[in-house]
Amino acid sequence: MSVIASLQRANHGSHFRAFGLRGVAELTDPFLGVDHAWMSGPTFPPHPHAGFSAVSYLFLDSETGINNRDNIGTHNLIRPGGLHWTTAGRGVIHEEVPAETGKTVHSLQVFVDLPSERKDIEPFPLILEPQDVPVVQLPGVKVRVPLGSFADARSPLTPPTNVTMLDISLEEGAELAVPVPAGHCAFVMPIFGTTMVDGQSFDLNDLNLPVFPAQATPHAITLQAPYGSAKAMLFAGPPLQSIAT
Repeated sequence: MSVIASLQRANHGSHFRAFGLRGVAELTDPFLGVDHAWMSGPTFPPHPHAGFSAVSYLFLDSETGINNRDNIGTHNLIRPGGLHWTTAGRGVIHEEVPAETGKTVHSLQVFVDLPSERKDIEPFPLILEPQDVPVVQLPGVKVRVPLGSFADARSPLTPPTNVTMLDISLEEGAELAVPVPAGHCAFVMPIFGTTMVDGQSFDLNDLNLPVFPAQATPHAITLQAPYGSAKAMLFAGPPLQSIAT
């Protein structure tokens, strides 16, 4: 059974808007929050993070990349389709800005908790270029696997928190069952179009999404696109703060 969580709209001037999943970390642990964002100009000045990981994932339709810079010497371009994982640990200061003026970045900003014994580790980045993201093609379905695994595909990254993130594109009428291991929570975020999740309809503008708390036995989440093509992100991982019963 799923629990319905709410998304909040956020705007910063005319150059940043987002749908944010915040304030429900007890349901989505180890994920602290997710922002589905569009950014067309510098928005946030250099800012600190500590005790968790900050992850940027750019969708393939992003008009431009992100220039990423931090105080531990990282300076790189996150290209559309790529992922950048910053393990903040004991503390890092970073800034991300669109690479090209007048173009819009379409991305996810994902905040992932660290195990208690790793919260004070030295900060470090993990970088995944677009061409290195594994892809699974099924009839009417394309699954990119930037984190974790799906079917016979596994991300080359080994982050300090065990999480899975799947970028799922469905053609009209397509269906996909995603297995969720015992002891893992999962949730599905609609990106565009209408996605049926275990028979319930979800659309970005509905401002809600389904969360599946960790269960003692494995299960599967079924995604369908009955009304045209759709895209959704599926997140999963074992909670750090609780144990499934």
